[in-house]
Amino acid sequence: MDREQVVAKPKARGGELWDSLRTLVYAVLIALGIRTFAYEPFHIPSESMLPTLLVGDYVFVSKYAYGYSKYSLLFSPPIFEGRILGSAPKRGDVVVFRWPHDPSVDYIKRLVGLPGDRIQMREGMLYLNGEPVKRRRVEDFERRDRFGNLVERNQQWEETLPGDGRQPAVTYRTLDLYAYSGSDNTGVYTVPPGHYFMMGDNRDNSQDSRVALEVGGVGYVPADHLIGRAELRWISIEPTASLLKPWTWFSALRWNRMFTGID
Repeated sequence: MDREQVVAKPKARGGELWDSLRTLVYAVLIALGIRTFAYEPFHIPSESMLPTLLVGDYVFVSKYAYGYSKYSLLFSPPIFEGRILGSAPKRGDVVVFRWPHDPSVDYIKRLVGLPGDRIQMREGMLYLNGEPVKRRRVEDFERRDRFGNLVERNQQWEETLPGDGRQPAVTYRTLDLYAYSGSDNTGVYTVPPGHYFMMGDNRDNSQDSRVALEVGGVGYVPADHLIGRAELRWISIEPTASLLKPWTWFSALRWNRMFTGID
């Protein structure tokens, strides 16, 4: 008995176009789902988080770390209030959040104060609930140009936020650019319920919660403005690279920072 041979009929041009369009729609939906519920990439444009994050770092931010608010969604639709399906952030987390003055603007800072905490700076030292946060002097932070020449040297400190029953101590590094800056001495900030206190690791070059919202600072950040926790640098590029000059891309990559965790 002859074996029956089955031959697939070629698809009409309209069918091929529909298949391609459907594949594109699926890919977009998957990308939006990952961005909304899992991880979102962010680019670091300023020096406020030196030495932890450099200009040109690209980081992945965990969206599920703190759950979801309307700001987790594309275009921030007001379909619900507060946060859902999340846990509270911890002191020492590096957090991406929406600027309370203009929620279309993203900021990245380190969370140093939880609701009810009292925060103060005295002579450049951070105080938490009346106690100085432990810190020690480490080697200077050196800025070099793309040829390796030393451009600037700044004091660097290792700071450790104390742990408690909920979390271990967190250690990271900060910069002190100026001996007597206006941000080295402040009043006492008492973090209100449902808000957080954010500071840049580059202590003398950061518009953060030490500066009132009314004068262009960050102020206290509401819980629903948190986007997520920065967890991974996936690529880092020197600002000298030019999009219009592809031959500069490879030499501008900071290979030692790629796919590294964020403390």
